[in-house]
Amino acid sequence: MMSDGCRFRRSLRALAAALLVTLSPPVAAAGAAPEAFNPGAHAIDIPAWFRETFLDFREDIRDAAKDGKRLMVYFGQDGCPYCRELMRVNFAQKDIAERARRRFDAIALNIWGDREVTWTDGRTMSEKALAARLKVQYTPTLLFFDEGGAVVLRLNGYYPPHKFRAALDYVAGKEERKTAFSAYLQRHAREPASGRLHDQPFFLKAPLALDRTRRPAARPLAVLFEQKECSTCDELHREGFGTPAVRALIGKFDVARLELFGTERLVTPHGASLSAAQWGRELKVAYTPTIVFFDAKGTEVFRIEAYLKPFHLASGLDYVASGAYRTQPSFQRYIQARAEKIRAAGGRVDLW
Repeated sequence: MMSDGCRFRRSLRALAAALLVTLSPPVAAAGAAPEAFNPGAHAIDIPAWFRETFLDFREDIRDAAKDGKRLMVYFGQDGCPYCRELMRVNFAQKDIAERARRRFDAIALNIWGDREVTWTDGRTMSEKALAARLKVQYTPTLLFFDEGGAVVLRLNGYYPPHKFRAALDYVAGKEERKTAFSAYLQRHAREPASGRLHDQPFFLKAPLALDRTRRPAARPLAVLFEQKECSTCDELHREGFGTPAVRALIGKFDVARLELFGTERLVTPHGASLSAAQWGRELKVAYTPTIVFFDAKGTEVFRIEAYLKPFHLASGLDYVASGAYRTQPSFQRYIQARAEKIRAAGGRVDLW
């Protein structure tokens, strides 16, 4: 419990930070951002219980710990449909909002923003420089810190409510000291689903020999991890793989499908003989479905590890298949350029 003096000093810092924000340019307009996802990009409304601070994470982590909380840092951008979903759907659910408010101090950053932040190592930089340094490829991205300043969980993209609720409980309960997030999610994020793995004609046949160390492959490799009790896996097969643009792009890959906690044996791109579960743990796969992409020599180059609608799924496939990841390190800027190209050709971009 904080002393009255500590609470008073924290209140003064919060007031000063709020005044600074009031006198500064709007966060949404800061930085050299692309025109978001469309010309009429909507602003993302951040809940009022998110904190305004001087963005010195060392201090923010200490303040949270004094209140028996942990720090949650959100990276977002205006025009992002997944950020909107997080705010309007996840945080609109009373139990999720109460969990977050009671157990975390939450801070919002703009991946294109110019506000100065101080990272846990004491280095100062802009919001957008920090996002680049941390290789934030998806919005929303959320970082959860322990009391010592270590990131104990990172969510790269949008998690539907039942999985997001489990993530909050995992960090708030300090479960990282006991179990991997993937195992915790399997036990605590049960959901109505088909109860089966869906087959696709483009899946490689077992036994999977994915070794690329002896000679480079002709095509990049996409490895899909999923589970039987997984509604988002059902949706991927029904809507994602059912979209013509996705089907056209998936043909440019060798595609392997594995059950995340399965016993199936395979040879990995690096030549190791492992079970699906062992490889999933080695790759730190938690969310299903996750797609991990490897180049012709077996090096991981990108991954999709959160909920995506067909346009963004196709964009991820195209990002790897075209080799754009080699010259454009920002997936967000790649998405924007791809959307503009489609619109310029008279096509329609359906973000959600």
